[in-house]
Order: sequence, then C-alpha cells, then structure tokens
Amino acid sequence: MGGKGILALGLVLLATGTAAYADPLTPQDYIDIQQLNARYAVAIDSCTNSGYDYADLYAPDGTFAVSQQWGDPGKVFARGRDELAKAAGGGPDGCRDPKTLLGYGIHHVIVDQVVEARPDGAWGRNKLIAMNINNDPTKNEVQGGYEDHYVKTAKGWRFKSRVHVFPNIDNSLQFGPLRKQAAQVPAPK
Repeated sequence: MGGKGILALGLVLLATGTAAYADPLTPQDYIDIQQLNARYAVAIDSCTNSGYDYADLYAPDGTFAVSQQWGDPGKVFARGRDELAKAAGGGPDGCRDPKTLLGYGIHHVIVDQVVEARPDGAWGRNKLIAMNINNDPTKNEVQGGYEDHYVKTAKGWRFKSRVHVFPNIDNSLQFGPLRKQAAQVPAPK
C-alpha cells in the first residue's frame, strides 16, 4: 500500500473512531486495579460500613449488572452509591441479617485477571470462584467472572461498570435451584 493508501486508511479509522488512542497503564495502575478487585471481594463478603465500603469502590454513577454472555452489558441491578450499598447487603438502615441474603456465607475469590488500557480508562476481565455456598465449606463453584470498565478518579481507580458474567447460572449450586423454582411458579392471571 502506497503512502496515499496508508493516509486514507488512517483518515477512515480516525473518522470511524476505531483508531482511538489509549494512554498506557503504568505498573502502579495495574497494582491499583488489582487492589480494587481485592477490596471488592472483602467488601462484598462482609458488608462493612453498612455496604458503603463496597459502594465506594465504584465511580459515583457506577453500575453493577448481570449477564449470561461475555461482552453483553447485562441487566443493571444497582446504580449509584445507595443502590450499590444495598446490593452489598447494607444501605442507609445498616447491614441486613446475612442469613436473609441470597449469597449468605459465600466467599468471592477473583482470579485470572486481565487488564487492558482503553481511551476512557481501562477494561478488565477475570474469573469468580464462589466458596462456601449456602454456608457449606464443601460447596464451591466457578460462577463465571466479571467484565469491568475502570475509570481513574480523584480517589483512584474505580469501577465505572462491573458485569457479573455467569454463563452457567442455570446449573449453579447457588442460583440453579432458585431459578428452577421461579420457572415453576405460575404466571398471575
């Protein structure tokens, strides 16, 4: 391809936005994002500070969603600080009795993290291993993982969005029985 062809291709990519430039991440950025994920697991498992330690891991307009497919934005379950605190078992009224929560007793173990620079921050993907399902130390399973969009704020790296991608949810030890039970409930007439 001649010089004019390369220039034309560059202009097309620039016009379509597919040649967007991402600043490289520093080693400290990678460490900070890894620590964000570690703090996530601790906060979601323990409802510290009425769930607000969990909520504060997100940007002010951050979201948590669930999907069964990688690359799909999923259904948003929580947006903003109070909804995120509630998703962690807390909220303005404090932490709820953990025995009344769906994830009672589980421990989130986040592994195989991949992080890439993006023009608007960073993107990440990892696996989630849920341990101690139903407060039973012999029940553990891979529950898909997370697909994240990270942004750097004045308070450091935060989740702009976190999607729990759970392709095997229907066969899950934790959620499968509940989904099967819900599918058997007759629709209101």
